Amino acid sequence: MAQTEPNLDHDISWFLLPSCWAKTVVALISFLCFANSYDGDFVFDDSEAIINNKDLRAETPLGDLWHHDFWGSKLSSNTSHKSYRPLTVLTFRINYLFAGGFYPVGFHVINIILHCTISVLMVDVFSILLGGLQFTNKGRRLNLAPKTSLLAALLFAVHPVHTECVAGIVGRADLLCALFFLLSFLGYCKAFRENKEGHNFSVFWVLVSVLLGAIAMLCKEQGITILGLNAVFDALVINKLNILDLIQKLLRKDKLLESAGLLRKGLLFRITLLMSGGASILYIRWRIMGTGPPAFTEVDNPASFADSLFVRAINYNYYYSLNAWLLLCPWWLCFDWSMGCIPLIKSVSDWRIIALAALWFCLIGLICQALCSEDSYKRRILTLGLGFLIIPFLPASNLFFRVGFVVAERVIYLPSIGYCILFTYGFSLLSKQAKKKKILAVAVVGILLMNITRCALRSSQWRSEEQLFRSALSVCPLNAKVHYNVGKNLADKGNQSAAIKYYREAVRLNPKYVHAMNNLGNILKERNELQEAEELLSLAVQIQPDFAAAWMNLGIVQNSLRRFEEAEQSYWTAIKHRKKYPDCYYNLGRLYADLNRHIDALNAWRNATVLKPEHSLAWNNMIILLDNTGNLAQAEAVGREALELIPNDHSLMFSLANVLGKSQKYKESEALFLKAIKANPNAASYHGNLGKRFSNSPQLYCLFASYSWWFKRKSSLLSLLPAEQMLFDFLVKLPASEEQGTNPERSCHMI
Repeated sequence: MAQTEPNLDHDISWFLLPSCWAKTVVALISFLCFANSYDGDFVFDDSEAIINNKDLRAETPLGDLWHHDFWGSKLSSNTSHKSYRPLTVLTFRINYLFAGGFYPVGFHVINIILHCTISVLMVDVFSILLGGLQFTNKGRRLNLAPKTSLLAALLFAVHPVHTECVAGIVGRADLLCALFFLLSFLGYCKAFRENKEGHNFSVFWVLVSVLLGAIAMLCKEQGITILGLNAVFDALVINKLNILDLIQKLLRKDKLLESAGLLRKGLLFRITLLMSGGASILYIRWRIMGTGPPAFTEVDNPASFADSLFVRAINYNYYYSLNAWLLLCPWWLCFDWSMGCIPLIKSVSDWRIIALAALWFCLIGLICQALCSEDSYKRRILTLGLGFLIIPFLPASNLFFRVGFVVAERVIYLPSIGYCILFTYGFSLLSKQAKKKKILAVAVVGILLMNITRCALRSSQWRSEEQLFRSALSVCPLNAKVHYNVGKNLADKGNQSAAIKYYREAVRLNPKYVHAMNNLGNILKERNELQEAEELLSLAVQIQPDFAAAWMNLGIVQNSLRRFEEAEQSYWTAIKHRKKYPDCYYNLGRLYADLNRHIDALNAWRNATVLKPEHSLAWNNMIILLDNTGNLAQAEAVGREALELIPNDHSLMFSLANVLGKSQKYKESEALFLKAIKANPNAASYHGNLGKRFSNSPQLYCLFASYSWWFKRKSSLLSLLPAEQMLFDFLVKLPASEEQGTNPERSCHMI
């Protein structure tokens, strides 16, 4: 496709590398930016999308991936976010199977490799977008802008805003989407290779491009936008249409559309193929999704819930300006921008109006230049730059449907292609006017080095939740979710006092933050501050009546306050809102045990084990309760059933060994006691109960005597307790009929 257009490389003082070397440099630098994230943990959304996602497990049928959302919930569920990305989940599943478990290194390495691959592909993409599409007689594509395509690819590779997609494992959805997005574009370009017969095009490659666009959408929703960009590219580069001229002719109802270029070279036919393919893909996805939009809450996207159309419009535009600022100056980055991080603009007197005014001033200026410039090359570059900047962003713009976030750095991954085009074009214009071109080149190298440094710093923050959450405190101090996550991280590490501080701040910033109330209530309950815990949990269920976890925890607090009827009602309300809730059945059983309603307690614990067969506490309490009520045969049967399901649980071994000892099955009892001790040698009660069995078995007595002598020498726990004293304590002071652990388990299972 012969072209006689200006060459952007002509005035740029920038090194020129052969194509293979340019791609190698881009790959190495992109790897350098994010390499230190390879051994990071699972952080933030990784827990829900990967660790808690049953679709990754081998026992889950592979077909379930096509009926579940990104988080493993059924698409038909009212609580589903409708994020249909089965191919991304499939790659997570493959990662999990190859690693043999949830080991984050493999997940991170794949993300880094994907970003490096995408950055390398960008060299080819930018060479087409900036230099045009031209082939040799043998059908080989020429790189008409090797310097500028390399610069643009480097800008893309080292942009710090990409850190969330690369260092956050969940960002693989954006990476896979971008990969197939670019392959679809390059495939579309292959449809126009020249041959001896003229400017023919390949229908096959157009259809391949549509298929790759569909695959991109199955990785993330943004992928479908490549079909629109392919159409724009076809019109501007292949057919060299003047959009302003075409609009004027259409407004004049000019019937000579052929002269306007609309039918030239099969453009109308190709656009029809693209539109038909896109409409079919969207229809199929809509049917799979359940034809209903996702349900989001006001805290996810407060502007979309504003009653005033003016407030919604002005805040949406302000969000656009923030996204643009993150592309221009990616220094202030945050893992989450919701929960009050960006207060709503409610009046034109708000100074932030300046930001969106500046955005539209720049956009209108660029659009005018893209449409009205007499330079066809300038029109093409600016239109393609704006197209790649705006079109991939449309699904996140709130224009067509409500999205579940305010600002999300991950959704800028694809739009940053347009930013790199515009930046590189602006740099070429400056180089053309500047007298000292080398100074400009040094400045650009400085920007690249700053971005590399920022990427490395930001990647290190994504290595652990503690660093990630704390890094957000200075960027979004008004974000309740940031304080909540910092508090949760501290609570998980056992620092309850510090966690309380952050939970209280989260509730102060967002008085309707029920999850913060729930977690704060749990900590206060553990610290025996029951009145305040009850107040917080009661408020949480008032705000969100279907919050099952809060209902269960409220029941635990009420049980501790000995308000048993209220506690029972709270437990059943939790089960009403979450049918499969084993932990709630477990705590309900504890309540019934306190009330001596033994049959009800056993039924509740049995329900817990049916819903969660590995629920050790429920199994253990059933064994102990049956033992205490004299149902030894039934207790033994339950214990054996439990050990078949959880064969390595030492507490179950211990409880069943007690039952077997009472049933005079001493050899089995002895074997289980020893097995329990081997599994948990520091449990003094295990040694005690073993010792109390020799009064009924001389063989056990000899064994215990020799064992206690060995344990005296080996165990740090009983190093101060002589074997003789231990034997005396358990043989003389304690009667043989007294058993350790006669009451059901009392530890609260808080969620």
